[in-house]
Amino acid sequence: MAQPKNAFEIFRFLDKSNCGECGEKTCLAFAGAIFLGKKKIHECPKLNPEAIERLAGEPDMGNTHEQNSEDRLAKLKSEVVRLDLAEAAQRVGAVLSGRKLTLKVLGKDFSVDADGNLTTEIHVNPWVAVPLLSYILNGQGLPVSGKWVSFRELRGGRDRYPLFQKRCEEPMKKVADVYTPLFDDIVHVFGGKQVDKQFESDISVVLHPLPKVPVMICYWRPEDGMDSSLHLFFDETADRNLDIGSVFTLGTGLAQMFTKISLRHG
Repeated sequence: MAQPKNAFEIFRFLDKSNCGECGEKTCLAFAGAIFLGKKKIHECPKLNPEAIERLAGEPDMGNTHEQNSEDRLAKLKSEVVRLDLAEAAQRVGAVLSGRKLTLKVLGKDFSVDADGNLTTEIHVNPWVAVPLLSYILNGQGLPVSGKWVSFRELRGGRDRYPLFQKRCEEPMKKVADVYTPLFDDIVHVFGGKQVDKQFESDISVVLHPLPKVPVMICYWRPEDGMDSSLHLFFDETADRNLDIGSVFTLGTGLAQMFTKISLRHG
């Protein structure tokens, strides 16, 4: 986008909750501070992904999405220090051992200690770390209902869905079109499970990026001149067990991971 002409052009990208976590009393005040160069866009902890997409390219509009993720991760780690680990373990489906919580992420053990440090047998990516800590800190721990909904049906998902579709579902569909063994690999490598056809899809696979935030990937093969399609579905409790921004991050992270798998093995 062109250089913003006033604070209102920045304000329309914010979530308008007036949470105050950026240090300003209102979102409009925060937008004004950005426009005047006193604040950076990444200082908003509830930054809308569309704002990242539209504003990150401006030289004086803050850091990139990656920097925003690093800042968010550092903030979440600092909050873990004040966490009641025993309560959190029971709430989110983790195992408590001493001063460390351990839970399954895509079938792999991930541990978080009382200082917010993450340990696992595999590389820890920011797209996993940020949702994981947010889940532990803020998730309501509601039991999975078994009712599947699309991303845009989740609270806060409608406005973000076009970008979610662009960054998650479309890249994942391209991988599925070219790399046909994808779903078998998902099942065997990431603790997934193929389920009976859902929503009349040809293939349906359920993953558990977090214990109480399952994701179902449905793929329809091309047929009778119709293009293939792929969509992600979430349990209807996902937006209460995890904030919508972290749900977005999980989806786009999965798409990036599948693309790397297909390039390496496809």
